[in-house]
Amino acid sequence: MKVVVTGIGLVSVLGSLMPTWNRLLAGECGLQLHQPFPELEPKPLGLMSNHPARIETLTIQAVQAAIADAQLTLPLSDCAVVIGSSRGNQSQWETLTQSPVPSPPALRPCWLDTLPHTAAVTAARLIQTMASVRSPMAACATGLWAIAQGYDLIAAGESDRVLAGAVEAPITPLTIAGFDRMGALAQTGAYPFDRDREGLVLGEGGAVFVLESERVARQRGAKIYGQISGFGLTADGHHVSAPESSRRAAIAAVTQCLKHSRRQPDDVHFIHAHGTATRLNDQHEAQLIQKLFSPNVPVSSTKGATGHAIGASGALGVAFCLLALQQQQLPPTVGLEHLEFDLNVVRQTQSAVIQNALCLSFGFGGQNAAIALTR
Repeated sequence: MKVVVTGIGLVSVLGSLMPTWNRLLAGECGLQLHQPFPELEPKPLGLMSNHPARIETLTIQAVQAAIADAQLTLPLSDCAVVIGSSRGNQSQWETLTQSPVPSPPALRPCWLDTLPHTAAVTAARLIQTMASVRSPMAACATGLWAIAQGYDLIAAGESDRVLAGAVEAPITPLTIAGFDRMGALAQTGAYPFDRDREGLVLGEGGAVFVLESERVARQRGAKIYGQISGFGLTADGHHVSAPESSRRAAIAAVTQCLKHSRRQPDDVHFIHAHGTATRLNDQHEAQLIQKLFSPNVPVSSTKGATGHAIGASGALGVAFCLLALQQQQLPPTVGLEHLEFDLNVVRQTQSAVIQNALCLSFGFGGQNAAIALTR
């Protein structure tokens, strides 16, 4: 059964779906120096306003935009939900732990509204579904995991329509301090695959997709962005944060994805890389691409423009792949000046004939994910 995308709802530091895409093609960067927490030094961040966003707010914006884009109306009682997050409502928990004196019960937030599955539950309430609701978490590969699970629900005949994706509000004191202590946080900006890259820049955002069986989409005359043609999901089982040096499991994820989609490496016309701009990830990913694909395949990372949305980063990447397939335009790798690796990294927006795209995500705990998309 073919699974297609009929609606996209996206929020990022560059705006909603089309403003983000157009600003990305223009080479704009949404990252700026911010100090949202006085106890921490200023850092480059992808903040949507002067204060960190709430995950519920971002989820509602993304879901409402996806539903409107797909020209659907509420309620959607038979629409399943698979929306994940790596951080969940961590910001609320940090706020609660910092309160020196317990507030009166009437003023306390309901702890049930702060659990890790906040994004999925928020979406389920919004569309009033009575179908399956899932909240996967696979670190920075969460977005691709969620879309893959949505695909499976449709392919198995459990649902004809699924809201799938990921949303992240990662700018919290603990997240900033943690990545900084690891030496993974940039000091001036995100420069994917650059010789002088410094590390990642946290960015708020998310993307939610309306997935449908092709039959249902055709019956209602829906516009179709593209087809999810396959995916691959593996884990290294190696280290809490570092990828396994042989890349065996990562290679298996990409190989599994290509087999599932009935594609060969030469059939891939564009790769949206994870491209975090950290020393280790970019080297690991570049060597993976070099091993499996032609040196001519165009590669982009968009995190130099949007920041790293952690669990939602793969969902943003899928949205950009679908727009690239639809418009036959390749987005640039914003921030790149001195390429370190022998890759065909897109530096400026360019037109191209592309039929198949691949989106990659890699997460802590050795999570490896790949999704293939077809025009």
